[in-house]
Amino acid sequence: MHQTIKNYYNKSNTVIRFIGVGIINTTIGISLIFLLLNVFGFSYWISTFIGNGIGAIISYILNRNFTFNSNVNNKKGIVLFLFVILVSYYVSYNIGYSLINKNVLSTNLYGEELSILFAAFIYTVLNYLGQRYLTFK
Repeated sequence: MHQTIKNYYNKSNTVIRFIGVGIINTTIGISLIFLLLNVFGFSYWISTFIGNGIGAIISYILNRNFTFNSNVNNKKGIVLFLFVILVSYYVSYNIGYSLINKNVLSTNLYGEELSILFAAFIYTVLNYLGQRYLTFK
């Protein structure tokens, strides 16, 4: 019984640790996205790709070693991690971008920024599920 409680505690804590790691890599990634988009004038796609790429590197290291305490082989882990990241990125940022193109957010002064934040939320949910149940299971 004690082992069952310990297993539940460890599994439920992955969400809390994932959120903590997510705050770190999202702060860095989103800051970089807005810097590239608004200061350097990069496009939506280039800004979000680079920002998420840097966040993904930080995320892999922290999630493998801290969140999921995984022993997955780096060769296999990195391939699965990249797969989850790219699928999560493609799905979430296409949804965000479509909100701009369908004028859901484009009438707002900060429509592009709001679509990025909305897409980042979707990305986080998809990424957690993929990393938890595929990459670091």
